[in-house]
Amino acid sequence: MASRLDRHGSRTLKRGFDFVLSCIGLAILCIPFCLIMAAIKLDDGGAVFFRQERIGKHRKRFLIWKFRTMVQDASRKGLGHTVSSDDARITRVGSFLRRWGLDELPQLLNVFTGEMSLVGPRPTLAYQVERYTPFQLRRLDAKPGITSLAVVSGRNALTWKQRIQLDVRYIDEWTFALDLAILLRTLWCVLVTKRGLYGENGINDPFVSPPTEDKR
Repeated sequence: MASRLDRHGSRTLKRGFDFVLSCIGLAILCIPFCLIMAAIKLDDGGAVFFRQERIGKHRKRFLIWKFRTMVQDASRKGLGHTVSSDDARITRVGSFLRRWGLDELPQLLNVFTGEMSLVGPRPTLAYQVERYTPFQLRRLDAKPGITSLAVVSGRNALTWKQRIQLDVRYIDEWTFALDLAILLRTLWCVLVTKRGLYGENGINDPFVSPPTEDKR
């Protein structure tokens, strides 16, 4: 059965809202983005952006935009795709960006191009999708989002099982009012409480271990 998000009116409303707010956001953040880019470059001279393939709605692949917060080729070092609060791979500027959620803001570009939405299940990695159960695959029935119901409910403090359950609940119960509520709650979570920035004992839940070749 099609979800509410598959209805033509819902898709049009959500996409229109995403497009307008991403345009406004990118315009307002133009100067801050330039300052952040300069800080990252001055910190270690490496690439400003982190681009990685993610899986979106209906398994569509796309490249996500993020400000780089870790050393180059971080996924091939240390904990791989997993991150901890005391991770030595996180740069000085990266630590600040992560703390305030600024590293995620370039995803407004993904929202502008229609690959992502402002609100939706967080984008996932291919090796994770390959291990999804039929129920977990339902989180791919919506475009991935910069924020989500799972993010405002605890982020990395929750287990992957809990996060995916919330993602599916979001898809089943979607309303425009729910998106607005999640966006407002995101500001509180990111700027005030900062709950769930990292997982239990300071290390994020990896969901499942990545393939051996991803660790080399």
